[in-house]
Amino acid sequence: MKDTKLAFLFQICFHSETKAHRYQRELKSKLKKKFQVVSEGVAKAGSPTLLKEIYTELYITEGGSGEVNQEHEVIQIETASRRSDTAERAITLEELFKAPPGRPRPIRTVMTKGVAGIGKTLLTHKFTVDWAEDKAQQEVHYTFPLTFRELNLLRGRSFSLVGLVDHFFSGSKEAGICSFQDFLVLFILDGLDECRLPLDILSTQTVTDVSESTSVEVLLINLIRGELLPSARLWITTRPAAANQIPPECVDMVTEVRGFTDPQKEEYFRRRSTDEEQVSRVMSHIRTCHSLHIMCHIPLFCWITATVLEDVLKSREKGELPRTLTQIYSHYVVLQNKVKMVKFDGGAATDQHWSPQSREMMESLGKLAFEQLQKGKLIFYESDLTECGMDLRAASVCSGVFTQVFREEINLYQDKVFTFIHLSLQEFMAALHVHQTFISSKVNLLEHKPLNLPHSGGQPDFNLLHQSAVDEALRSPNGHLDLFLRFLLGLSLPTNQRLLQGLLTQTGSDSQTNQRTGKYIKKKLSESLSTERSINLFHCLNEVNDHSLLEQIQQYMRSGRLSTEELSPAQWSALVFILLSSQEHLDFFDLKSFFPSEEAFLKLLPVIKASKKVEYVILEEHVFNSVTDKHLSCGLSERSCAALSSVLSSQSSSVKHLDLSNNDLQDSGVKLLCEGLKSPHCKLDFLSLSGCVITEVGGASLAAALSSNSSSVRELDLSYNHPGDLHTGGFFKYFSPLFCVDTETLLSDDNRTVTRLWEEEELHLDHQDRFDYYQVLCSTGLTGHCYWEVERNGDVIIAVSYRGIRRKGNSYDCLFGFNNQSWSLRCYSGFYTFRHNNIDTRTSCPCSSSGRVGVYVDCPDGRLSFYEVSSDSLTLIHTVCTSFTDTLYPGFGFGFGSSVSLSPL
Repeated sequence: MKDTKLAFLFQICFHSETKAHRYQRELKSKLKKKFQVVSEGVAKAGSPTLLKEIYTELYITEGGSGEVNQEHEVIQIETASRRSDTAERAITLEELFKAPPGRPRPIRTVMTKGVAGIGKTLLTHKFTVDWAEDKAQQEVHYTFPLTFRELNLLRGRSFSLVGLVDHFFSGSKEAGICSFQDFLVLFILDGLDECRLPLDILSTQTVTDVSESTSVEVLLINLIRGELLPSARLWITTRPAAANQIPPECVDMVTEVRGFTDPQKEEYFRRRSTDEEQVSRVMSHIRTCHSLHIMCHIPLFCWITATVLEDVLKSREKGELPRTLTQIYSHYVVLQNKVKMVKFDGGAATDQHWSPQSREMMESLGKLAFEQLQKGKLIFYESDLTECGMDLRAASVCSGVFTQVFREEINLYQDKVFTFIHLSLQEFMAALHVHQTFISSKVNLLEHKPLNLPHSGGQPDFNLLHQSAVDEALRSPNGHLDLFLRFLLGLSLPTNQRLLQGLLTQTGSDSQTNQRTGKYIKKKLSESLSTERSINLFHCLNEVNDHSLLEQIQQYMRSGRLSTEELSPAQWSALVFILLSSQEHLDFFDLKSFFPSEEAFLKLLPVIKASKKVEYVILEEHVFNSVTDKHLSCGLSERSCAALSSVLSSQSSSVKHLDLSNNDLQDSGVKLLCEGLKSPHCKLDFLSLSGCVITEVGGASLAAALSSNSSSVRELDLSYNHPGDLHTGGFFKYFSPLFCVDTETLLSDDNRTVTRLWEEEELHLDHQDRFDYYQVLCSTGLTGHCYWEVERNGDVIIAVSYRGIRRKGNSYDCLFGFNNQSWSLRCYSGFYTFRHNNIDTRTSCPCSSSGRVGVYVDCPDGRLSFYEVSSDSLTLIHTVCTSFTDTLYPGFGFGFGSSVSLSPL
């Protein structure tokens, strides 16, 4: 294999026109031509756009959640947006298939997950174009991008793997490629969630011969299992709900496309428009609308939003911009009718008229959208259209007229596949259909029965429709009706009905209808709902313009009355929603500033789960509650520890810093907490259990938990407890000694080596320049450009610091990196962490238990860099650019038994 590959590359280098080389060149040309030109929404004839001109980098992470998330994808996006700073590593396209250091075997199969419209398909196109233009993955000889939409159409037909490739990428057989064993081949399988082939991964027959004919699904299964062409690379993309179709043992690397970060959203809008004032207004508006801001993580929604807002700003400069999802999509549908009026009907762009033909098309699309939504289908073949009473011709006409609502795709052999341009648009069209059917036919499609109305033809009661929709959405096991529910409720507002006048029959509903709907939703919020369901109901209240519950809690918070009020279950839900929507509280959540009680702790667990830094420090044994006129204990009990343990062990937890000082947890509570600490999903870096009444029993539980391979805790405060001998049980292997006060360091090797002793071997007189922590500062300052190398052994801190750093006392301010006086690199077994001013930055460079680190300081220009030094190279660990205002001095901190030595250069 290796010799063949080298020979192939040798031929390419010297332009030897072998058949294989010629085919590779032709394949690259075809793929580049196919994927380099794109258009957002749908292709517009005569106005192609180059992919590189509109492509905005997406936020991709390695190590996406392995659990199957049963919530609506919009809720998943909202949840993911709250945990942007996790242990997951952001990666680039170039890093796909690159094995991390220490991995024994190469990466064969990558699975990339992401919600609908997040950019997975465009990502595969960008990857393919980069390969075709010789910019990336040049070790790959052939790249074959396939979609499950195309593969579905081959159900019932037989192919060999060689034949399947030639079916989609003609010319391989003529090139004499009858076996891919001699080449490195990459197969891209895009859209696993759209697969309608029976993929029985575990029990399907084995096929190992690339020339053996069998069904398409058997070929795919054996390719995925690695039994067919094991030397090939495989990249599978999917929506999260379908990811579990592939067993974990068949996947070497899991990545997740998170869409746009906030800076990437702004970059996207700036690429669309050169009008700086307009872009600023659009971005400012999106930031103030929570639901729009969340949805704009999805690139295609950014395009829809930009299309609508640009049109609104053009038609009425000072008018109010759409604030809800229903308003955005209502404007979007009206805009598409304008396009149709101008392009096909010869009308003017200002004409708001809906022709009978347009209404009929929209009604057909709405029926298709609703019936297929109920079945969980996003792509439609001829059989799906027939079930909904729509033929191929009618569907083609709709896709040709409303090109940016409904799309027709024609594959290699002219078979047709239809889809709405995004799931959210299908959900909006489905809501339109249910709303209109309720008016015109007096049938509630969610209950599948007609209403009993007087023969006088009275108006149907929309509260009945709304209540049944709320109930149906809450009953859904996977939240598939959550966004549909928002749209259905939003369509009842007179403002949206006026916007859709001519398409939507006016109901004449008054404000009381929406008030009753709001009241019903608040009643549901008083029930035991999951956090995700409650969040969606608050979005529903926003759609019907009912903000009373949130405004009441916000008023309590502003006035300082929050901790003295007895909150109803619905008000607790409102408080959780407000706090989850606040980045400030999620960065640092101090529970005692809200409610110093265990009840509050349990009610606000969703906020704790989403927060990075959590403190619940009891300052007094009791507090006085003016409402109940009783003294209530503030401390946490075993029940709280069990709940907190569940939070720490959750894959979606963001907690990295937890301070539970002065709570009466005792050994029983600590034992429960340790179950969460042992979880491989626990992300905790810092844990303070100071003054928690812990004895040797609890200390033993902690030592066992922190000694497990999965423990992430690096810093622990056990002061004011009696946990037994802290020199046993492996405590110091996992965290820095925050609770120690004596200096036990030993200088040797002509003062070039510093060692922290396991036992006190020499006594040192106390001195004002000595640190109470295990730290030392060099006596010679740094000037100009400086570089030095340190040989380290064990867990150490390598730092530079101003001489004015605080040295005495138990405050963390004395530690390197915990203040604005010093910059530190913490070297632990497994990873490096940079810290300045008590802000941690985890680096991507792996860290062994010993090794050499180089430090470069450019004092005048304010540059500090750390490098991992090997025998022949330097690997950058971290760089920071700042402005140094005083002389810097090298400094070092130590874990037990660790040492550093200045290395000669």
